[in-house]
Amino acid sequence: QVQVVESGGGLVQAGGSLRLSCTASGLTFDDYAMGWFRQAPGKEREGVSCISWSGGSTYYADSVKGRFTISRDNAKNTLYLQMNSLKPEDTAMYYCAAGSYCSGSESMDYWGKGTLVTISS
Repeated sequence: QVQVVESGGGLVQAGGSLRLSCTASGLTFDDYAMGWFRQAPGKEREGVSCISWSGGSTYYADSVKGRFTISRDNAKNTLYLQMNSLKPEDTAMYYCAAGSYCSGSESMDYWGKGTLVTISS
């Protein structure tokens, strides 16, 4: 059974940093592209960042470029999202997902339950 579990969310002041982690089990981690998505209250889910199975390719939403960094440790079956210079508009539930390739939520097969990130102004 595949399990995807996010951690690292919390309450941070604007300008601060957080690092999200995501562990995946029940699958061959390095066979999958991994992505971070978020959904703010009253808004649709959006893609934040994605990384290829090897880590050789990364993608970012324009709203987070230069502030967020995605990475993975295939030996630990773990995905990370380093978030710096956080803004109140980054407040959302953040979801980790595993899929065949980086091409939006439609390409993701397995999802975690999310970790809440709240940025105070």
